[in-house]
Amino acid sequence: MAALDSFIEGLADESIRVVDLTSPLHADTPLLMLPPEMGQTAPFELEEISRYDDRGPAWYWNNFRTGEHTGTHFDAPVHWVTGKDLHDVAQVPPTRLVGPAVVVDCAAQVQADPDYLLDAADIQAWESDHGALPDGSWLLLRTGWSARADDPEAFANADAQGPHTPGISPSAARYLAESGILGIGVETVGTDAGAAFGFEPPFPCHAMVLGANKYGLTQLRNLDKLPRTGAVVVAAPLPIVKGSGSPCRVLAFVAV
Repeated sequence: MAALDSFIEGLADESIRVVDLTSPLHADTPLLMLPPEMGQTAPFELEEISRYDDRGPAWYWNNFRTGEHTGTHFDAPVHWVTGKDLHDVAQVPPTRLVGPAVVVDCAAQVQADPDYLLDAADIQAWESDHGALPDGSWLLLRTGWSARADDPEAFANADAQGPHTPGISPSAARYLAESGILGIGVETVGTDAGAAFGFEPPFPCHAMVLGANKYGLTQLRNLDKLPRTGAVVVAAPLPIVKGSGSPCRVLAFVAV
């Protein structure tokens, strides 16, 4: 009780700050675009049911339609073939939705090279400076890419060769899959780099991290407002039965 009382007091006196890491969800939210011969996710759509009118005089509400992996969203292990026998999003234990955050900042490298890949050696260098990745933590990759999030074309950054967006290398994916972290969070449309189809294995973050019963968070914002260590992250997906993922609200608690 004392710990919870201190937490509540911290929220009240603003010695604990709540940082929203979530991108707004709307019709222009950027989507992951696959080759046209493959299945595509639906953009976000609102359908008004009533708005204080003859369809419902005292209430406003909507139906909505979108894909599980639209906007800021949670990737469950079952999303990838390597995790097909693991948890769907409704089966993820709630204790594994909350954990300390570590922030690896490579925004300067990405500004110089949008195809930048975080490598295992970069993670090890971070650990030399800040300590080992804590078990049960979220590794958040700050790239500055969320500055493009309101411009779908700039966010995709695609040309005839495909999208040019940052991510992690196969060696980094393997390193994180073998670690004790909960999962990885990124600012881009998916946890893998834009060029990851051509990696070995393809889409290594999905293949290795989800296959190791870990999770992904995408299209995060405000990672520049978090310390390198010390924040606590809460990821709250909808518990969609048999769902491969869900749009979610992601909050961070930071001591001021």
